[in-house]
Amino acid sequence: MSRILIVEDDAAIVRNLTDFLRGEGFEALAVTGQTQALELAGEGWDLALLDVSLGDGNGFSLCSALKRDYDMPVIFLTASGDEFSVVTGLELGADDYIAKPFRPRELVSRIRSVLRRAGKAGAVLELEGLRVDTEKAQVTKNGREVFLSALEYKLLLAFLNNRGAVLSRAALLQEIWDASGDFVNDNTLTVYIKRLRDKIEDDPAEPRIIKTVRGLGYRVGK
Repeated sequence: MSRILIVEDDAAIVRNLTDFLRGEGFEALAVTGQTQALELAGEGWDLALLDVSLGDGNGFSLCSALKRDYDMPVIFLTASGDEFSVVTGLELGADDYIAKPFRPRELVSRIRSVLRRAGKAGAVLELEGLRVDTEKAQVTKNGREVFLSALEYKLLLAFLNNRGAVLSRAALLQEIWDASGDFVNDNTLTVYIKRLRDKIEDDPAEPRIIKTVRGLGYRVGK
């Protein structure tokens, strides 16, 4: 279970965001300022969500400390259209930013993407009887091993690491591009999604795991 440290002094955002992240399978704890965050930073957090403006300290100096002392992935929560904050945060080493007001599922997708890039996405991913051990690159369905090609495996990870989010075909192509030295185009993607469904769905004709969102792309999970 990935551990998320939220540094935010807006009580309403803290309450809603903490509840949502816990419902998505994360361990989440919120503090209101820089002093509390630094006191907790060494306790094994996988990622920090930082507001720029804090009652105690500021997000920029906190980001610098977390990156320097703990090599912790950081996502900034910024006011919509605040270009200065975005640029400053990224220059300080922030891994991503998201503008307020934000959509919770988009934020979760961004969190999982940053964790995946940082190698902190968790060793085991589970959904609908599927179990993916990312350290062993082993996939099982209801206890029986499922053998996937390199591209099929990478495609499955893209879905599981972005569960709940709608992934467009363009986003999926970017995720699996050149995974095994093969050229992947839009038609090839259709073939690989079909092959993956054939291997992991109970009924590929009525998929319960990889769901088509017509006109938009695909979604795994709620």
